[in-house]
Amino acid sequence: MGVIARTRRFSMASSALSPPPVPMELHVINCEKLVRCIRQHLSDSSRPLHGIVFLKGGEEQTRHCTDHIELFRQESYFAYLFGVREPGFYGAIDIATGKSTLFAPRLPNDYAVWLGEIKPLSYFKETYMVHTVNYTDEIVRVLHAEYQGSGQPLLFLLHGLNTDSGNYSKPADFEGKEKFEVDLTTLHPILTECRVLKSDLELSLIHFANDISSEAHVEVMRKTKPGMKEYQLESMFLHHTYMYGGCRHCSYTCICATGDNSAVLHYGHAAAPNERTFKDGDMALLDMGAEYHFYGSDITCSFPVNGKFTSNQRLIYNAVLEAHNVVISAMKPGVSWLDMHKLAEKTILESLKKGCIVVGDVDDMMAERIGAVFMPHGLGHLLGIDTHDPGGYSKGMDRPKEPGLKSLRTIRQLQDGMVITVEPGCYFIDALLFPAMESSKTSKFFNQEVIGQFKNFGGVRIESDVHVTANGCKNMTNVPRETWEIEAVMSGAPWPLEK
Repeated sequence: MGVIARTRRFSMASSALSPPPVPMELHVINCEKLVRCIRQHLSDSSRPLHGIVFLKGGEEQTRHCTDHIELFRQESYFAYLFGVREPGFYGAIDIATGKSTLFAPRLPNDYAVWLGEIKPLSYFKETYMVHTVNYTDEIVRVLHAEYQGSGQPLLFLLHGLNTDSGNYSKPADFEGKEKFEVDLTTLHPILTECRVLKSDLELSLIHFANDISSEAHVEVMRKTKPGMKEYQLESMFLHHTYMYGGCRHCSYTCICATGDNSAVLHYGHAAAPNERTFKDGDMALLDMGAEYHFYGSDITCSFPVNGKFTSNQRLIYNAVLEAHNVVISAMKPGVSWLDMHKLAEKTILESLKKGCIVVGDVDDMMAERIGAVFMPHGLGHLLGIDTHDPGGYSKGMDRPKEPGLKSLRTIRQLQDGMVITVEPGCYFIDALLFPAMESSKTSKFFNQEVIGQFKNFGGVRIESDVHVTANGCKNMTNVPRETWEIEAVMSGAPWPLEK
């Protein structure tokens, strides 16, 4: 990549990595990309090439009614365009000129007593590489003065649906908004599409987030022993990525599931915290990813907590690993993600058939959606500034309705420059298995005697972050995957293994 010096060998005691400098040119490039795309859209629509993209950054939040301020993390679209770490900012980009402007909050004098130096506007101009910086109480005056069109200035505000969460982006609100013409439909789909394909500078940060997270996963794997608490594994991961990678934020809440908890797809939340004491013979499913300068990673490792696979653990693990590897081998521009999901399902079912867990014709199983009984989630999702980066479903794309397929976070064809997770899994979830084994249409596919051996097994997920390239793809995640690699590393071997 050129921006970040990377190394191959992970040390047991500390780290082979250090936090790289953050190239703020990254955000300048993102702004320029957005301006080009909006100009093209306006031109195609026979509309004047003027108007101002106007976004509001995130605000600090207190914990309920207290004065405890939660650790701030910038709103993602604002972070994409401006890279601003501080709360309370607004940002504008003039479509006609490409000129970028930040609006900083005017801080009270006692800020310097409690929170540190009040930085001058020149600091933000230099740090964030924008053309001008003003105060937020000057928004109306500055935007009217800069606007080159006729009539009231036109503002392109961010408003649109996030197809992963079902939530809407909130358009910027400010005093004096009524003095502007407002467009709520143009910006969101264009800016979202800009985020789908990553620049080289964006990829360098995602690479680092993967490198430090991969290293942390290996460190946790090495130190895992029966009798520990799940939260101890989470703690080790958080410590390593912050201590050696400068990653103050995680991409998402860590999932540290052992035993039957590993069949809980989003385990680790407040109602199901990482608190179980795991025991000899359990499998662990650790889904954890660090974030560096807004850009994230999303990695899952599954392994036996005692460092040795049983025959049943090896069967399920290898079924998922083969699906993971087959999908990555098939990935390239133009490939349908829906087809990749079905490929993963079929590969897992074929392995389960060899293990006598399911019986019958695999194509018949696919038609009856048996794959969704064992893998109810989608194969993967776009990754970038958000763990579930937006753009999975653009206008005109309909979400599938069948079991498993309806959980796909995208059905797009792969494109050069995408970053997407590949995360097949195989789980023994009573809420799905029991109805399927009792149904007159699907009971014939299940060997109930063998499935009984997997009660309380939980599940296996293997997740890597993959960059789609012009000729194929590149796996950015670097952790032990083969069973023999995992067993070697857990017994003390260095990673990567010496040849």
